[in-house]
Amino acid sequence: MFHSRLRSLSRLMISLTLAAGLATLAGGAKAQDKRQNAPGEFDFYVLSLSWSPSFCEEAAERGGRSQMQCGGRPYAFVVHGLWPQYENGFPEYCQRPAPRLNRSIVSSMLDLMPAPGLIFNEWDKHGTCSGLEGRSYFETIRKARAAIKIPPEYLDLSQAKTVAPAEVEEAFIKANPGLSNAAISVTCNRTRLSEVRICLSKDLQFRACDEIERRACRRDQVTMPPIRGG
Repeated sequence: MFHSRLRSLSRLMISLTLAAGLATLAGGAKAQDKRQNAPGEFDFYVLSLSWSPSFCEEAAERGGRSQMQCGGRPYAFVVHGLWPQYENGFPEYCQRPAPRLNRSIVSSMLDLMPAPGLIFNEWDKHGTCSGLEGRSYFETIRKARAAIKIPPEYLDLSQAKTVAPAEVEEAFIKANPGLSNAAISVTCNRTRLSEVRICLSKDLQFRACDEIERRACRRDQVTMPPIRGG
């Protein structure tokens, strides 16, 4: 009888485990956007602007650096990417393999995205989800960046600056009429400011994005390392 009860208990545990696994899979499928990874099928963009001095300090701490971005011209905010987004979640790698990106496009973008590897990666991961061909996608990045004015206090930062993430948001809002707290978030990596992310409609107008705000930096203060080089 003992062995019979043990077998029954084992079968029950297996059934419960399988049921839990199926529930997890069902929940995951439900959470995934039904348009998942269909090129051109998304709700809005996120323009991500990286504070280059933070990137370069972190790269140096890891024992490496991007020569172009960290060794010459003094970069402040650079474009990390323009990312198609769903209201919940985001697509990625929408064409495998990605269409070949012409190197002339790469060269033309180095003033905004000063690392060829970054440009290729952004095309493979995010650009293929835009529904645009390569040149049009990077032209859209340029238009999106041109629509954003960087606050003057961050254009030539010669000394390290301690800021509150909310202070950086307010500076961008002040410099960009129509931008609101609902359309911008600041991210951080350990103690440094990492990125400013701004949500834009498909026609590159400011728009709210609750999910992006939920990923924002929660520190009271972060450091902006100074601009170097040049």
